[in-house]
Amino acid sequence: MKITGVIPARMAASRFPGKPLALINGKPLLQHVYERAQKFDAWENLIVATCDSEIAEFSRSQGYPVVMTSTTHTRALDRVAEAAELLALKAEDMVVCVQGDEPLLEPEMFSALLSRFYVHADTVCTVLAMEITEEEQWRNPDTVKVISNTHDEVLYTTRSPVPYNSDQFDVKMGARRIFGLFAFRMSALKIFSEWPPTRLEILESCDSNRILDMPITQHIAPYPYVPAFSVDSPADVLLVEKTLNSLESTGL
Repeated sequence: MKITGVIPARMAASRFPGKPLALINGKPLLQHVYERAQKFDAWENLIVATCDSEIAEFSRSQGYPVVMTSTTHTRALDRVAEAAELLALKAEDMVVCVQGDEPLLEPEMFSALLSRFYVHADTVCTVLAMEITEEEQWRNPDTVKVISNTHDEVLYTTRSPVPYNSDQFDVKMGARRIFGLFAFRMSALKIFSEWPPTRLEILESCDSNRILDMPITQHIAPYPYVPAFSVDSPADVLLVEKTLNSLESTGL
């Protein structure tokens, strides 16, 4: 099973323009993401998919393979799907979307994301889901929460604080958030890219909700809580820098 990682990145992020090249501890965010993703040792390829010359030039200066994509994409998975098509991947190949705003990812996360494909041959797409341990994150609309059933099938993703618990957060609720890693068989990703954006996808501004209306099922890849924060706004830079400094001081 060949595994290709695609990091979608664009300068026109609505909440944080220029985010991929924003400096975190002196290095662009994109560099943190690529270097951490590169630690996973099962890649056939790990590429950057972008529509922006600034991102392409920086990536090439670092030796990162680049695929130039359309300027019309607003969803990360659509950009990933176009890049995968341009790479002429086969239907059975695996494509992993590595969101370009995850500077604290770990190589073990990819193993967790892909493990279901080895155990259940009918799996076509997964998303990494991490426990929520703090009320602030549960209430934060930048944090995409995910609800699944007992079979780990994704039922819904939302920016609202779910599950509901009389408006009081409790870790026993089992609240989980999407972490920015998605895995698809190429055949399923192609179906995704050909499906029009759906009402719930647009309302929640979340790619995964498109799958709810499609003839495929997305499964949760559970992962325990670790201090891994996405960069959604300029304020998140300080939080990530603090976490990186803490990890470096402990040798992690």
